[in-house]
Parts: sequence; structure tokens; C-alpha cells
Amino acid sequence: MTRPTVLLFDIDGTLVTTSGAGRRAIERAFAQRYGRSDMLRDVRFGGMTDRAITRIGLAGLGEPADGPAAERAIDALLEHYVTVLAEEVANETGIRLHAGVLETLDALVDRPHTAIGLGTGNIRPGARLKLGRVGIFERFAFGGFGCDHEERTELLRIGAGRGAACLGVPVGACRLVVIGDTPRDVAAAGAIGAESVAVATSSYDRAALAASGARWVFEDLTAPDVLATLVPDAA
Repeated sequence: MTRPTVLLFDIDGTLVTTSGAGRRAIERAFAQRYGRSDMLRDVRFGGMTDRAITRIGLAGLGEPADGPAAERAIDALLEHYVTVLAEEVANETGIRLHAGVLETLDALVDRPHTAIGLGTGNIRPGARLKLGRVGIFERFAFGGFGCDHEERTELLRIGAGRGAACLGVPVGACRLVVIGDTPRDVAAAGAIGAESVAVATSSYDRAALAASGARWVFEDLTAPDVLATLVPDAA
């Protein structure tokens, strides 16, 4: 019998490029609420969660970054961010899917014993805006999101549990596969006992992703062996 498989796809840099819409939105949200956003200038967002980015921003402003007041400030900033992100996504003409994404999702949709979800640092409303813009948000029945947990490892764990529930089996009975584009994705996959598939579609090349410990590295999702790697019985 085929082992149940849970696939968790990252969003930014893996499925889609938003041409900077997400960064602009969080920086605008900070500027509108706090009067500046320069403290995020040198922060590399790849593989981070929205909540962690916001916490770093608060700390850079000299605001409390821990404790109940900080949590309320983060919640308020992210709520405002979603409003700004909606504007950025609507106005950005450079948002596009990466090569092979649609073809891969089409090939996976009817695979038996396979649950297709998201594993992303985006809060869920942000994920909906970004993927809705390119028409694929509804392709994912579940996910682990940045609003589920600030740590990427834990949100992936949550997503894996939801995927197993979709399949009606314990998560321990599942093969877990995380598809991402950064060393942070690879590290978080390893932390939950998942296999890691890395694609060199954003800031990290194949050598850097291989060095981070990814089990498989592809240039993008058009590579001939991608489908057989995600669901080995597909060959």
C-alpha cells in the first residue's frame, strides 16, 4: 500500500514571486503606524514568518518586543499589514507563478493518499491575498501558517498534522515532504522529520541549498524528476 504523503509548499520564492509586494506592505505598515521602516532594511525576509519579522521591527524601533503589550502590538501591526498588502497585491503587475507550479499542482491533484497543503510564514490572510492573485489559493486544502506559530518548525508541524487529518491517518504514519526555496525551509523540514525538496527559484542557488542539507535540489519545478520525487509511485 502507498504510504500516505503530506506535501507542504512554501509560498514566497517557491510558488510565486510578488515582486516585493510583501516587503513593501510590511514596511508601509510600520511607516504608517510608527513613522519609520528603515530598521527592516537589512533584514532578509526569506524563510521568516510574518510575526517574527514584525517582532524584529518593533525591537529595531526600541519598542517592547516581548510580553503581552508586544503581542498586542504585533497583532495590530499585522492586521494593518493585511490591508496594505491587499493594495500592493492589487497594484503590482509583476506577481507571477514560478515555472512548473501549475503543472505540478495539476499532476498532484488526483493522486491517491496525497494531501497537498501550505507550509508558510505568511499569516493566512496574507497567503490568501498572494495566492488568490494568481488563482491557486483554493488548490490547497490546509496549511500551517505564520498565524499558527511564530517558529517555522512549529507551523510546519501544525500543517503536517492537518494534512494527516485530511488523509484520516495519524501524522506518524505519513511521509512528510516540505518544498521550499531557503535554508530555513530545509532546516525546519529536518526538525519535524520531513524530507526537503529545495528549488533555486529565489535568492539561493542550488549549491547553497545543497549545502544547507536539502535532500533534493532542483532548479525549479519543471525539472524532470520533481513529480517522481514528490510522489515516488507517479513515475
